[in-house]
Amino acid sequence: MTDVAQDVHDKLEISELLARYARGVDSKDWELYKSVFTSDAFIDYSSAGAIAGPRDEVAAWLEQGLATIPMTQHFITNMEIDLDGDRATVRAMFYNPMQLPGMVELSSCGGYYHHDLVRTPEGWKSERLVEENLWFVNPPGSSQQ
Repeated sequence: MTDVAQDVHDKLEISELLARYARGVDSKDWELYKSVFTSDAFIDYSSAGAIAGPRDEVAAWLEQGLATIPMTQHFITNMEIDLDGDRATVRAMFYNPMQLPGMVELSSCGGYYHHDLVRTPEGWKSERLVEENLWFVNPPGSSQQ
């Protein structure tokens, strides 16, 4: 495969990885969610007031916390993928409308996902994710309850 063809292949595989991330969270499929990451990955959702820590700890926290949320739908767009051999960095926008428990109106948030990726025998995996939450409309505890 030529270098250009390999780069295109890698970027498509990474785009699919981000789609699986969104599907794992939105369908509450925690095994699929964990499969996006290396076993020793670090995940940081602290900009949204949530947890930061090892993959399995974060997945368990999400499983418990999102069990009460009727609906989330993550849109991941504007992916900037920088390849460097068997490593890559990704900066991608996200938009996440959601129905929060006890809330009448939909809530939504948006910002950037920052991934550090590594090529593994199973394909590309994220070894570090930092969510940069930039805004939140109708957050929990707002007057729309």
